[in-house]
Amino acid sequence: MNGCFETVEELAARIPDGASLAVPADYSGCAMAAVRCLVRRGVRDLELIAVPQAGLQADLLVGAGCVSVVEASAVSLGEYGLAPRFREAVSSGRITMRDSTCPAIHAGLQAAEKGVPFVPLRGILGSDVEAHRSDWRVIDNPFEAGDPILLLPAIQPDVALFHAAVADRSGNVWIGVRRELMTMAHAARSTLVTVETLTDDDLLTDDRTAAGTIPALYVTAIAQAPEGAWPVGLRGSYPADGAHLRLYAEAAQTEEGFRRYLDEFVSSARA
Repeated sequence: MNGCFETVEELAARIPDGASLAVPADYSGCAMAAVRCLVRRGVRDLELIAVPQAGLQADLLVGAGCVSVVEASAVSLGEYGLAPRFREAVSSGRITMRDSTCPAIHAGLQAAEKGVPFVPLRGILGSDVEAHRSDWRVIDNPFEAGDPILLLPAIQPDVALFHAAVADRSGNVWIGVRRELMTMAHAARSTLVTVETLTDDDLLTDDRTAAGTIPALYVTAIAQAPEGAWPVGLRGSYPADGAHLRLYAEAAQTEEGFRRYLDEFVSSARA
C-alpha cells in the first residue's frame, strides 16, 4: 500500500486547498464523514469533479464555500429536489460550472487511466454542451475524410475520494459492482478511501471478492468510518436516511437554514 491507515481527520487533511477532487454519485459510495471534515477545516478553491453526477456532498461543499469549480453532468438531491446551495452558487456566479455528460466524464477518466492525453467521443457532437466547452476539440477523423469526431482532454484528478464497505489489512479495497470507483482510483494522482470495516482476509485471493477489489497499489490512504456515507446510503450496508435528506433539502433553501444545519450536523455532531 502506498500510504497507511489513518483517522478520518488525517485522511481529509491530505486534500489541500485548490485540489481537483473527484467524488462519486450518491449511489456509488460517498465519503460523507470525510466531506464533513473538509467543511469543518474550511478547505477552499476545490475543483469538484462529479463522477458523473453529485448530490449532498457537492451541495455541502459548495454551500460551505469550499468549491470554486464544478464539473458534472448534474448536481441534484434526486427525489428530494434541486441542490439548493449549488443552484444559488451557480446563479450568483460564485462558482464556475463546467457542464458535461456522463459519457464524457467517464471517457475523460478512462483516458487518464490509460495514460493518454485525450479520448475521442461522438455522442455530444452538435450539442449545447459541446458548444460551451472551449477545452473540447472537433477534428476530422484521420482515418476517414468528412467524419467529425470530438476530442476530450483526459481527466486526472489530484484526489479521488469515496467510501466503501470493506478493506483488508494490506490496503486492498472492495467496491463490488461500482466499477467507476476503480476507474477513479486508476485515474487520480492519489486515492483516499473511508470504509465501514476492516478484514483480516485477503480480498484479492478470494474469487468471490477479487474482481471487485481495488489493489492497494492504487490506494493512498484508508480510514475506517462506520456509517461513513450517512446520510447517503451504501449499497448492501444501509439505505439512505430519507428523513434526514428531506430535512437538509428544506433547511438549505436559505443561507440561514444552511448555516443552522452546519452548526447542528457538521460543526459538532455526528462527524
